[in-house]
Amino acid sequence: MYDVIVVGARCAGAPTAMLLARKGYRVLLVDKATFPSDTMSSHFILARGAAHLKRWGILERIVATGCPEIRSRTIDVGSTSFTDAVEPTDGVAACYAPRRIILDQILVNAAVGAGVDLREGVHVQELLWEEEQVTGIRGFQVGGKEISEKATLVIGADGKRSVVARLVQAPTYSVAPTFTCGYYSYWSGVSLEGQEIYERDRRAIIAFPTHDKKVVVAVQWPSAQFDEVRRDIKGHFLETLEQYTPHLATRLGEGEQAERFIGTGDLPNFFRRSSGPGWALAGDAGHCKDPILAHGMSDAFRDAQLLADAVENGLSNTCSLQEALADYEQRRNEDAAPLYAFNCQMARLEAPSRDG
Repeated sequence: MYDVIVVGARCAGAPTAMLLARKGYRVLLVDKATFPSDTMSSHFILARGAAHLKRWGILERIVATGCPEIRSRTIDVGSTSFTDAVEPTDGVAACYAPRRIILDQILVNAAVGAGVDLREGVHVQELLWEEEQVTGIRGFQVGGKEISEKATLVIGADGKRSVVARLVQAPTYSVAPTFTCGYYSYWSGVSLEGQEIYERDRRAIIAFPTHDKKVVVAVQWPSAQFDEVRRDIKGHFLETLEQYTPHLATRLGEGEQAERFIGTGDLPNFFRRSSGPGWALAGDAGHCKDPILAHGMSDAFRDAQLLADAVENGLSNTCSLQEALADYEQRRNEDAAPLYAFNCQMARLEAPSRDG
């Protein structure tokens, strides 16, 4: 039997498992994916997120892979245009945009290095219950092998369409409509050091450097345009760049698109109840918002620290586990709510025009 089972081994799950193992708990970490593997992502880790990684001893591992520091941002939104330096957080004065195939492997390795039991290719089908309390998971691994494990606590860190959230019937609240859809790709042969953000005519365009001297370029449109955009992704993408950021389009034209377009119209905005008898949620499973401001990964690291500390309080009898988990959700919401409101405002893509 485990103290904790964490379902989902990416930005929220792997650090949560790692932190709990470092505190001396027996932890099982499962994911339907195998690692290394890629996933759709905003890529962006803000300075506050990087500060968590630094405290955990992981940031230097990411930097060692050649992930560039992003120390400035240029924002050109309607009538406002400026360039500024990244504001330091706990001594970290840079953002990072690692490829997820690299970052997630580092996070998983850190969890395993802390003593976490990792099982990859695990599909959770149901939760185990004793009366009204979750007591474990049941599912199967790739190849059909059935698994059944028990724990004092099951944490769902398995994304916005969380299986754990569905199985405990966690209700959503503070739900906002889906505002945008978006696609991104990678370019090589393009020089870009800082982050660039543009908003024009209900379109957002974001560019920044990542691994392998490549540049990520993303475009977001109003969600109502998703069906139209996906019928000709490249055409709409390049047309948007040429019409609204011709200088960026010219720079990209001097390089080469290195990979396919990746995107979605599934960009919900919500909070979920994130704690209950024997279960908790972290990352996008518990709170998800439009990627317009790219806070998701940094939020996941925040959740990991808050939740690991709460679990320690509950399992060490500082208070009951249920009280500790409820406190975790409250503290997360207090931190997340102001940004959520601002993020939803920005996702409406209604910046004032240059004409006022």
